[in-house]
Amino acid sequence: MTDDIRRRMFAELDNKQALEAAHEAACRYIDGIADRPVFPSPAALQALDRFDHPLPDEPGDAMAVVRELDETGAPATVAQIGGRYFGFVNGGVVPASLAARWLTDAWDQNTPLYLTSPIAARLESVCEGWLRDLFGLPPETVAGFVSGTSLSNVCALAAARQRILTRLGWDVARRGLDGAPRLRIIASRAAHATVSRAIALLGFGLDRVEWVAADDQGRIDPAGLPALDSTCILVLQAGNVNSGAFDDFATLCPRAREQGAWTHIDGAFGLWAAASAGLRHLTAGIEHADSWSFDGHKTLNTPYDNGVLLCRDRDALVDALQATGAYIEYGDQRDGMQHTPEMSRRGRVFELWAALKYLGRSGIDELVLGLHQRAAQFAAELAAEDFEIINDVVFNQVLVACGDDTATDATLAAVQRSGECWVGGTNWRQRRAIRISVCSWATTEADVTRSVRALVAARNSLPGTT
Repeated sequence: MTDDIRRRMFAELDNKQALEAAHEAACRYIDGIADRPVFPSPAALQALDRFDHPLPDEPGDAMAVVRELDETGAPATVAQIGGRYFGFVNGGVVPASLAARWLTDAWDQNTPLYLTSPIAARLESVCEGWLRDLFGLPPETVAGFVSGTSLSNVCALAAARQRILTRLGWDVARRGLDGAPRLRIIASRAAHATVSRAIALLGFGLDRVEWVAADDQGRIDPAGLPALDSTCILVLQAGNVNSGAFDDFATLCPRAREQGAWTHIDGAFGLWAAASAGLRHLTAGIEHADSWSFDGHKTLNTPYDNGVLLCRDRDALVDALQATGAYIEYGDQRDGMQHTPEMSRRGRVFELWAALKYLGRSGIDELVLGLHQRAAQFAAELAAEDFEIINDVVFNQVLVACGDDTATDATLAAVQRSGECWVGGTNWRQRRAIRISVCSWATTEADVTRSVRALVAARNSLPGTT
């Protein structure tokens, strides 16, 4: 690096103009979030072509970089931190958690070991204990802090494979899977795509999964469960991605434990129901499972990316995710990379800690229950306008139809074009449906009513309607 570039960057750190410009731009963005179209306009999307230019030959100006990102990039964002984004299970953002991210991004911590970031190691231990307490999990449960449920599902199934094969006398890390004893994977046909991805990545083979039928709400059918044994990994679900339904943990988890099977609960957004007194019945029995996965960036409304794996068998998790090297020095403090597959790893625990610390037990309860209340409001107001609600609204998901599939898709397209709110489409039990996911603390009763009006207007704009 030349002295000229180094001097320039030292000057930018010293004068802080680019940092202050970024802060001002971020504050303007937040100030205007309520009035911003929920999805970018065609003009904003077309303007993204400005980014398609050759890589510059020479260093530029930090202020110009920030300005280009603000002026051209911001209008092309999806306003998911506002109150009228319902397209995917994307949470908003708790202000204290966002502020913690801004601060700790400046720290730029790498968090695999205590030696690389003592503060991250300590807060991971703190959050681990808080999460065990919130969800009512066994005291031996440990946490791994990863990017999201996609990766935490992989880690959980890797730990399950490690434990079962070790019991069978097979060292999978050294001997691989060729010739290994066969393990059985049992999962619902309504399982999330991240479960299938984890199964495929770990080499279990999708064609070898024992798929179990689901009921009309997407819950695994206990009557269809095959006989379990100590070679089995049973995957259950807390919060179906379409209907929001929860499997019967109180029945299935003890049954699996009695037979020596490993139970994993994919709870990306739904596991948080365990933290709400009014919704905790949905997760009764989860304490009998062996591993759990969920996201902070969904229901808890932390910034992205913020996933967590919880596992009651620390040795299995550590052995499955082992990492060694002459330069890697584990100590007697928490070394977080033993619980994750990553070595270089940003300090995502900071914003998780901030959200938990800020909200506290009662605030988390209110946030989680509030999502359900707004979903129930959606269902009631849409039903009053003659929309068909095709799921039982037990948590934060609402499935809506407008007669036949053609009318449903046309209504969906019209409301998306309006920019008033953003809802997604899905296929549910051989039907097209509008899928409404209520995920943001910022969604108010007025936001729901405004969005219902937008859906009514979209449906009424179709040819042949009045």
